Amino acid sequence: MKVAPSRVSILFSVMGTLGTSASFAQSGWFWQNPLPQGDPLYAAGALDVDAVIAVGGAGTILRTDDSGATWTSQSSGTTQTLSGVSFVDANTGTAVGDGGTILRTDDGGATWRPQSSGTTFSLYGVSFVDANTGTAVGYGGTILRTDDGGATWRLQSSGAFGFLNGVSFVDAHHGTAVGDRGFILRTKDGGATWVRQSSGTSAFLSGVYFVDANTGWAVGSELPPLSASVILHTTDGGDTWTRQPSGASLGLNGVSFVDANTGTAVGGLGTILRTTDGGVTWTRQFSGTTQLLYGVSFVDADHGTVVGYGGTILRTDGGGAIWTRQSIGPLNYLWAVSFVDANTATAVGDGGIILHTDDGGATWRLQAGGTTYSLSGVSFVDANIGTAVGAAGTIQRTDDRGVTWRLQSSGTFQTLCAVSFVDANTGTAVGGSGAIVRTDDGGATWVAQSSGTLNYLCGVSFVDANHGTAVGGGGTIVRTDDGGATWVAQSSGTTYSLYGVSLVDAKTGTVVGARGTILRTDDGGATWTVQSSGAVNYLYAVSFVDANTGTVVGSDGTILRTNTGGQ
Repeated sequence: MKVAPSRVSILFSVMGTLGTSASFAQSGWFWQNPLPQGDPLYAAGALDVDAVIAVGGAGTILRTDDSGATWTSQSSGTTQTLSGVSFVDANTGTAVGDGGTILRTDDGGATWRPQSSGTTFSLYGVSFVDANTGTAVGYGGTILRTDDGGATWRLQSSGAFGFLNGVSFVDAHHGTAVGDRGFILRTKDGGATWVRQSSGTSAFLSGVYFVDANTGWAVGSELPPLSASVILHTTDGGDTWTRQPSGASLGLNGVSFVDANTGTAVGGLGTILRTTDGGVTWTRQFSGTTQLLYGVSFVDADHGTVVGYGGTILRTDGGGAIWTRQSIGPLNYLWAVSFVDANTATAVGDGGIILHTDDGGATWRLQAGGTTYSLSGVSFVDANIGTAVGAAGTIQRTDDRGVTWRLQSSGTFQTLCAVSFVDANTGTAVGGSGAIVRTDDGGATWVAQSSGTLNYLCGVSFVDANHGTAVGGGGTIVRTDDGGATWVAQSSGTTYSLYGVSLVDAKTGTVVGARGTILRTDDGGATWTVQSSGAVNYLYAVSFVDANTGTVVGSDGTILRTNTGGQ
C-alpha cells in the first residue's frame, strides 16, 4: 500500500497551450512545475532499454521511448490512484489502482480501456506472465486472476484480510504475494490454492520479486516506531525465508532483480540499495534526492528507472553508479500564487521558496528571498511590487519584480497565512490565533488589529482600502468596512474550517473550505448561502474575476469552475 504524506501539495498549473505534457492535459490544464508532472509515481515497468511506463496519483500514466529524455502523458480515463503496472511486451500492459480500477492497453498505452474487476477494493500490485495470464492483489486480502487478458477477472481465496501490496509470478502457475504483518502467500497452481508461508517477521511488506520459481526477495519496513528496512530472501520457493542485512535505516517500498545476483531496492529519503551477490551484501547508491521512492524496474543489469513522490523520476544506464534525475523543478510545497497579468506571476512555498515567471509559466526561475521560513501567502499589485507572508510572522517585500526581497517587521510571531493588497501601500495579512496586521505605507510599518477571534485565519480578501473579509477555523468569517479599525463576526452557518475567500465588490463574495464547503454572499456577508459544490474534498482557494466567473481548487487535484456565480 502506498501511504501519502499528511499534507496535500497544491497543483501549480495554468490554463493555456504550453508544450508540457501532464495527467490533466485532457482537461485543459498543464503541469508547469515540476515537470513532466508532480503527482506521486508508484510503479514503473521497463519494456526495453529505451521504453518505460510509469503510473501514479490522479490516474497518471507516463511513457518514454528515449530513455527518459522526454516523457509523454497518456490518457488513462480515470483520476483514481494507480499503484501497479505490468507489461509483457511493448504493446500489452495492465495497470491497477484504487477503487478496484483495472486498465488495459494493447497499443503501448495510446489507448487504455477499463476492465471490470468485480471489486471496489483498492488494488496495489499486478503481475502478468503473458498477454492473457495475470494476477492482481490489494486491500482486504483481495486476489484476482484472469486467463483471458482481463476480459474476465475472478476472485481467488487468499485467506488474508489485510493489505496485499505486491505480487510476482514467474509462470502461469508459480506466484507469491506479500502484505502487512509479514504476510506471504504462495501458489503453485495458478492461484487455485494459496498457502501462507512463514516470513519470520511482522513487518509491513511492500514489494516482492522472483527471478525463477525458487529464487525471490521481499522488501518492506518494520512497524513504527522503528520503520527500519526489511529484506527477505528465499531459494526454495518460500519454504524458508532468510533476512538479509541491508544497512538501511528506513523502510523499502520496491525491488527489482534481473538475475539471481543483481538487484535494486528503493525506499524512504531517496534510499537506493544495490546487490550483485544475491543480497549477501547491499550497497547504498547516491540517488541525489531525499524524496520517498516507491517503484523500481530494471530491464538489464545496467538500465533502470526509479519513481517516487512529487513525480520523481531517476534513471541509470550504468547499474546505478550514477543516477540522473529526469523530473525537473523544485519539489517544495507551493502554497500561494499571484498573477498580475497573463504572463507575470509569483509563487511561494515551503522553505521560503519563491518562483517567478514572465512568460505565462513556460519557464519558472528561483528568486532569492530573505528567509527559510515557509511562505503561505503572496500578493502583487503590479509587475514590480509584491509582498509575501509566512511562518513566525514573516513578511517580505519586493519593488523590483522579486530581484531583491527585504524583510519587514510584522510585530507578531504568529504564522501569517494570507495577504491582500489593494494598492502599493495598503495591505492586510492574517494568520494564527486570529492575528491581523495592517499597513498603509507599503509595509514600512505594520499595525496589529483586533479580529475578535482566536481561531486561525486562513484567507483574506479586500476590494478597496476599507472593505475586506477574513475566514478561518471553525467556520469563522470576520468583516470590516473601515479598513480593519473594527472587525465584525458574521454567521457562516458552518463549523467547518474555511480556507479561501474572494470578494469582487463590497457586496459580493465567495468562501470555500473543508468537506467541499462553498458559501456565497450578495449582501456584504449579512447572509451567507450554501452552494452545492458536488465535492467532499478540502477546498483551499477561490478566485473570482467578476460576479459570475470563478475557479476553486482543492485536495486531490480538485478544480471547480462556475460561470453562473456558483448557482
